[in-house]
Amino acid sequence: MIDSIRQFIFSSLAQMNYETEGIDDDTQLGPRGADLASLSLAELAVRVEDEFGVTFSEEEAEELAGKTVGEFCVIVADRMPAPTAEVE
Repeated sequence: MIDSIRQFIFSSLAQMNYETEGIDDDTQLGPRGADLASLSLAELAVRVEDEFGVTFSEEEAEELAGKTVGEFCVIVADRMPAPTAEVE
């Protein structure tokens, strides 16, 4: 699941016109790494929320600048709803 989240993040960044070459799990999302502006961080959070069914508070979205790509992937994976078992 982490791989699909990571791929979605990279795809979203490319759609948002951010260069993804050189970005890996240890790259911070904010000014010390990928250099996403606060508005772009909010857009990325909304895209992830819509794709994976998770939510972030406004405060959490602001804190994403200090998170690495890998940390963000783990946060998303931890918040994803558990798959429901199919009843036969």
